Amino acid sequence: MKQIKIGGMLEAPCMALGCMRINRDAASAAAVINKALELGINYFDHADIYGGGRSEEMFAKATGMRPDIREKFIIQTKCSIRSGSYDFSKEHILSSVDGSLKRLNTDYIDVLLLHRPDTLMEPEEVAEAFDILQSSGKVRHFGVSNHNPYQIELLKTCVKQPLIIDQLQFGPVHTGMINSGINVNTTFDGSVDRDGSVLEYCRIKGITIQPWSPFQHGFIEGSFMPREEYKPLMEAVGELAKKYEVPDTAIIVAWMLRHPAKMQPIVGTTNPNHLEDMAKGADITLTREEWYKIYIAGGNDLP
Repeated sequence: MKQIKIGGMLEAPCMALGCMRINRDAASAAAVINKALELGINYFDHADIYGGGRSEEMFAKATGMRPDIREKFIIQTKCSIRSGSYDFSKEHILSSVDGSLKRLNTDYIDVLLLHRPDTLMEPEEVAEAFDILQSSGKVRHFGVSNHNPYQIELLKTCVKQPLIIDQLQFGPVHTGMINSGINVNTTFDGSVDRDGSVLEYCRIKGITIQPWSPFQHGFIEGSFMPREEYKPLMEAVGELAKKYEVPDTAIIVAWMLRHPAKMQPIVGTTNPNHLEDMAKGADITLTREEWYKIYIAGGNDLP
């Protein structure tokens, strides 16, 4: 598995396994986790709300988490989503991390992300929480999820630690952060900048983008959904899959990895075979023409 440097400082595989749905039983969780490790994917994405905390518990149970094997894993978790609100308070961040540490049966988190922006955020409180978590050794690196550039800049007015990740939805049918850049200086719908040029901002600042749910529309568990509006995309991907002799999902992964932003896709399958299919995309470098072919087939026009 190819390696990248997250935020320019954390060596990691170019793909990560999303653990939102590994909450059914330890045996199935262990199967997909072991397949990930076999493929060279040792980066695991969690959140305190996944399965109501059960996903973190099941990960610890499935891996037999112990101090002597902890270094095999790069564990990322997220906090701030509560029932009916978002919460960046110092108290909630600290208690959330303590809860994740207990459920994961570990004494440190490699990366902590703030899950969704809290408009009631006090940057000073976040900074205090991050300082405590870093000095205590409970968290090694920090980042955000679903944040725009000025929300990150607001955090950075007080937070001293580098914010090395912004986890954002991205895939061939969710291309908003690319559309606005391609359609600059036009009146087309694609020119509407809803994210504050977050793609370019992250590249300038050395923040790694982690695409989440890249298969949300058009794919379910490694297979295309039979939806008429995605027929052109299905055909374009199928042609390239045939050319490169890989499954369709590998082409979508290759499409994300082809972007020079050096993104790290979070793939959320619970099926070991589907994960193996997706991982084959890490060995493919699409041409510029092939990349744009998929972009257009996903329902986008070039100005």
